[in-house]
Parts: sequence; C-alpha cells; structure tokens
Amino acid sequence: MGKMGGLAVLNLEGIYTRYEDYDSILEEISQATPEVATELIQKLYTKPIKEDLIAKCVEKIKKSGAICSVSSIPQKAERYGKIAQEAGADVFVVQSTVTTVKHIAKAYKVVDFSEFCKKVMKIPVIIGNCVTYKVTMELMDAGASGILVGIGPGAACTSRGVLGIGVPQVTATCDTAAARDAHFKKTGKYVPIITDGGMTTGGDICKAFACGADAVMVGSAFARCEEAPGKGFHWGMATPHANLPRGTRIRVGTTGTLQEVLFGPARLDDGTQNLVGALKTSMGNIGAQNIREFQETEIIIAPAIRTEGKVFQSAQKVGMGK
Repeated sequence: MGKMGGLAVLNLEGIYTRYEDYDSILEEISQATPEVATELIQKLYTKPIKEDLIAKCVEKIKKSGAICSVSSIPQKAERYGKIAQEAGADVFVVQSTVTTVKHIAKAYKVVDFSEFCKKVMKIPVIIGNCVTYKVTMELMDAGASGILVGIGPGAACTSRGVLGIGVPQVTATCDTAAARDAHFKKTGKYVPIITDGGMTTGGDICKAFACGADAVMVGSAFARCEEAPGKGFHWGMATPHANLPRGTRIRVGTTGTLQEVLFGPARLDDGTQNLVGALKTSMGNIGAQNIREFQETEIIIAPAIRTEGKVFQSAQKVGMGK
C-alpha cells in the first residue's frame, strides 16, 4: 500500500501483536465455517497483546520504507501510542464505534483527546468515528489531524443491527465536511475528513469525494487482493469483542492483485478494480481538476440511477446487476 501511494493502518490490537506465528492463525480463521467463525475469532483474540510485538511491527514497516500508521481503541491509546511513537510510527489512529470528547467511563481511564493530541503525541493523530457536525467540531478543536466518518456502513460491520445506531454515509460526510470548512474558516487549520466504510466500488468512492470527503478508508475492496492476509475473508475491529460482537467475518473472495484493484487493468466489470482510474475518469467527466473542485460537485438523491436502463444486466447478473 505504501509503495502504491496509499496509507495502510495496522491495528495494534489485532493478530500481529498477539502472535509471532500469525500465518497459522490467519489460516485457521480463513478455514473456519460460518457457524463457528465469530466464536473462533473471539477465542483467538483473547490472547494478551505483546507490547514488544508492537514495537517490532512498527520497526518492520519503517524498515520497508513505507509510512507507518497504527491504530488502537481509546482505552489503550495512551499506552500503545507512546510505544508506537517511540518505535518510529508516523501516524496514530484512535478508533472506536462512536468517539466523543465527552466520553465517561468507570472501568478505565478516559483519554483526554486535547491532552493526547497536543502534548502526549508528537505525530499526527486521526480520531474516529463520528457522523455529526457538532462532534466533528469538538474533535477538531481537541487537536485531531484527521477525522474518520461513519457508523455502521462497513461490509463486515453489524453495529446497525446489534445497536440500532447508524447514519447514512452521504449525510454523515456532508455534515462533517461542513464542520471541517467552518473550522478552517474559524481557525485557519484544515483538518481532513475520511469517509470510513461502505465503499466497495469505484463509484462508491467517487460519490464519497463528491459529498466532501478528503480521503476514504476502504476495507473489503482490498481484502479481495491476492496480497491480503485474510485469504479472501474480511473482518473488522469489533468482530472479536468478547461480550457483544458488532462485526462478522465475511467472504469477499480473491479477485486480483493490489495493483489491479488500485490501478488496473481491470479484469472485472463491476467497478471493484482500478479504483484510482475510476476516480480520475469520474473527475474528468464532470470537469474537476482536483479533489477540492470535485467536492463542489452538485449531488442529488436518485434511487433509480443504478437500475435505470440496466434491465439486461440485472437479468443476466453481470456488471451492475451482480
């Protein structure tokens, strides 16, 4: 991802910081039946995190020449953030289902985002997830260098079913983009917003930018790559929760290389390959020379736009009818 211009984020509470022999663990997860997959993942994630593996992972990424970005939940942010920073990490991501500067907890120390971003960490801190204008403003005021946007739209996420909480991504992106622009006007600091989840095709990514996103966080589209460690499967950070999983393991298959998914040439007709080419072509079609101009695109809600005139594709289950 780094060599191709992207920013991959390593979850510091995942398989790589719990097991030195992670290949066999990933193989076990990929071989599990759907009936036992969640329980197995829960069991495998109960193994304690080895803090020395955090440093080793960061050092390995840095040695490869890639930008090193790592993440953790808020409860572990201060501890793991310091370890990652000392090991040479370039970006730290604090991510949870819903993030706020007003979080209250009795079981653990609540991270003070203002203190964390401005004093504890000397590297950029991206915080998420949120979906509203007000919370976005508060996180930006606290010192966030980027904001993750979205609750529940991810392919492997089940938060909307388990918790009944979620906001459509177009609405969330538009509202948080408005907060970003207001914050920039007030402070002169531009804090990018990153639409996170729910995008599997080039068209999805293009619409995210048109709604105001500065970047996108994509999971399942890259899980299809030959290089992906999930071997055709994809699961999220909330899947292994011991008491209340808010994610599941999904099969996405393996369809091509990372090169093909990002830059083509596309061998599939459904928009899941050559994502960068799709973005450039979409921008060219509407006359946008850069992302900022693309963000000014007029958008309308048109439910039939995917099906209009596509009767043969739908009937034959090809292209947009898959």
